[in-house]
Amino acid sequence: MATTAQRRARIQNNERVINSAAEGVVGLSPLVGANVGDLLGAFKTTSKQLIRHPILAAKHSIGLAGKWLEVAYGDAEYQPSGKDRRFADDSWQESGLYRRILQGYLALDQSLEEWVDELDLERIDERQARFIVDVLTDSLAPTNMLFTNPAALKKARATRGGSLIQGARHALSDLRHNNGMPSQVDKSRFKVGENLATTAGAVVFRNEILELIQYKPATTRVHKRPLMVVPPQINKFYVFDLTTEKSLFKFLLEQGNQLFTVSWKNPTAENRDWGMDEYIAALTEAVEAVLAITGQASLNLMGACSGGITSSILSGYMDAIDSDAIHSLTLLVCVLSQVRDDSDITVFASESAIEQARRASHKKGILDGSELARVFSWMRPNDLIWNYVVNNYLMGNKPPAFDILYWNNDTTNLPARLHSDFLNQIQANPLVNSGDLSVLDQPIDLTSVNCDKYLLAGTTDHITPWHACYRSTQFLGGDIRFVLSNSGHIQALVNPPGNARANYFVNPDVPPSHDEWLRGAEQITGSWWEDWASWLAERSDGSIAARKALGRRGAYEPMEAAPGTYVY
Repeated sequence: MATTAQRRARIQNNERVINSAAEGVVGLSPLVGANVGDLLGAFKTTSKQLIRHPILAAKHSIGLAGKWLEVAYGDAEYQPSGKDRRFADDSWQESGLYRRILQGYLALDQSLEEWVDELDLERIDERQARFIVDVLTDSLAPTNMLFTNPAALKKARATRGGSLIQGARHALSDLRHNNGMPSQVDKSRFKVGENLATTAGAVVFRNEILELIQYKPATTRVHKRPLMVVPPQINKFYVFDLTTEKSLFKFLLEQGNQLFTVSWKNPTAENRDWGMDEYIAALTEAVEAVLAITGQASLNLMGACSGGITSSILSGYMDAIDSDAIHSLTLLVCVLSQVRDDSDITVFASESAIEQARRASHKKGILDGSELARVFSWMRPNDLIWNYVVNNYLMGNKPPAFDILYWNNDTTNLPARLHSDFLNQIQANPLVNSGDLSVLDQPIDLTSVNCDKYLLAGTTDHITPWHACYRSTQFLGGDIRFVLSNSGHIQALVNPPGNARANYFVNPDVPPSHDEWLRGAEQITGSWWEDWASWLAERSDGSIAARKALGRRGAYEPMEAAPGTYVY
């Protein structure tokens, strides 16, 4: 029987696994890709810088040798971070051999970091060099190899080799069915429509690009003005409708919202010519359907990540054609103003990388979601690769069964033209300057879109860093509420009330500097979901009696039950 301490440690480790893996989700980056050639190029650049400074190389090589001598004699005091669960096994401290192996690894890590510190590199080159060093040291961790992983050896002895046999089976299965990458989730435990995406509703409109799902009201009275959700194009919408305990949709319905969501079709090479024009035209039809079904003149619109970029453009298009259909706009973890050194992802967005990515998707017709997932996994190898190599292969365990990880691995594609349009956002940054982008022959000017806006970012988001999200407050029109959640990219979305550790920051003002905003912000305990629900209620034009029937007789009759067909 596991002790209380062991159970607590297992729960903490499970939380770490899900948080780390969820933050590696690939499709939510506005960059929508990372180029392997540029990663290799950064490695070459870093290596050349090391070679060009032979005196510095000699200095740090001699320094590393000295540190290893201290380790060998038992005089070193290197210790891993208390948050580093790789070295939680007692053997790393109790065994002289393993303690020296650990300290030798930490000495190498420290020496490489010090080496980069002394290189005379430009800001972008320095960030690339640090990234390469991190990937290298993560890959060389002794826990990644059987004979220097005491926990794996203990389990192998305890199971008389059974764990190694099971690990070999997992590795063989991944070679056959997962493109040689270690599985991040036990997919057998989940099924969309059965224990994920189970909120009651129906498809009430469909075109070739999207399905529109209307959800069954959960209250006798509902907000008069409906809410339409636009998910990211390269991930499926049910991140907002996971298990019932984590479902944002369930929460919104309980707050009295008339709720609709878009479910994007997973494009193939035949759909290569779907670009932003086609997606905005499809969304315009969805808006018309929502308004016709509810009998309202306007709706509240929410978009997340790349879906937020699309929602912003849709709002700009509606404004350009003098439509008042968008009453308010919510943008979740969304960057509209692109700066190359915002994050480890965008730091590799060189012109050559962008053009190579564009050529690759043009040749294939799509940007393959599974290929993109592999690249992003190697951008965080400790959390998204080696963690599972140890768990699945060395320990012989099944990968964890978490709903977010299942969704994270349920990737979709982008059509080549839309991929190219997103890459143009990186190159030209057109949303910042009015008129630089035209959609359906209409110039887009976000400064003139004067509807109220709710912007959410996460403090630890490495994909859409919060300071990058904050930049939107300086050029978007209308009254803006910026909220900062104490979480990462996905945890900012999946943040139900009841989490004792959840909190967020609010500040009614939006000064030019994000640091100034934070200095004046108030920290509030709880989930931002509740704050947003109150904000929506104030912009929903009162309440009306809920209609029992979904859709509208005639043009918008219910088709399939939620979650529809495109999600599959």
